[in-house]
Amino acid sequence: MCGRTACTLAPNELSRAARYRDRTGQRRQPRWKDGDADKYRPSYNKSPQSFNPVLLSNKHFNKLFNETLPVGFPAMRWGLIPAWFRENDPSKMQYSTSNCRSESLLEKKSYKDPFLKGQRCVILADGFYEWKRREKEKQPFFIYFPQSQGDQVPSQQNTQKTESDLDQGEVAPDQDDIDWTGWRLLTIAGLFDSWTPPGGGETLYTYTVITVDASPDIQSIHDRMPAVLDGEDEVRRWLDFGEVKSLEAMKLLQPKFSLTFHPVSSLVNNSRNNSPECLQPIDPTVKK
Repeated sequence: MCGRTACTLAPNELSRAARYRDRTGQRRQPRWKDGDADKYRPSYNKSPQSFNPVLLSNKHFNKLFNETLPVGFPAMRWGLIPAWFRENDPSKMQYSTSNCRSESLLEKKSYKDPFLKGQRCVILADGFYEWKRREKEKQPFFIYFPQSQGDQVPSQQNTQKTESDLDQGEVAPDQDDIDWTGWRLLTIAGLFDSWTPPGGGETLYTYTVITVDASPDIQSIHDRMPAVLDGEDEVRRWLDFGEVKSLEAMKLLQPKFSLTFHPVSSLVNNSRNNSPECLQPIDPTVKK
């Protein structure tokens, strides 16, 4: 499962960190949907119902938001509200949709409809948290992509420094001579839907994280894990619903052996705790 993530980068940092190559090999940089950067709040401890950055195909982006971008960033709320939900209050959903088992994509209407419509997205995060049962308590772990030499677990100090640098000006989308050298973001396969209250009102865009059986190295912590997309080609194929049809895209939903992890403080158990200490490695054998 995936019940908590961390996404600590500032909006401009996220745009730089999510740079990718399109079908032609051209380097692209996603842009935020107009105004949505203000909905997103960097956090060391994100839980369902929070707004988080996702990547969408330009075909979806242009249709939904009437904005012409190569690949766009809307800020979507975690926890899918199906388009067919008939209550006026989304909090009246009677079951959790923050996670969706890959085995259920074609079984449950909430997920089958958006999946077959190609409503695929990629959720961005520094990493995710998972809990391993130890005797009478659970030990939390932070799980993420291995980083290049010199990269560190994101910290408030690192983020503030980069935000200050970015204040000098935003990087143009096709400046190939400027490379992002910060934290490598985790890219997670998801589905999204758009819901409008039956009585009228603003459309709410929401998503669910797809989960798969855990890889052998993660099974020591938990039996499920998010469906991680490893590398630009997998991300592009998951987003490109025009070229890669639904049943073909399902082949991308596999356990990944490309992750690393470390134990973290029990501070993360409470979603109200939001500080760099949530991510810092600890020695679980040392008594508090």
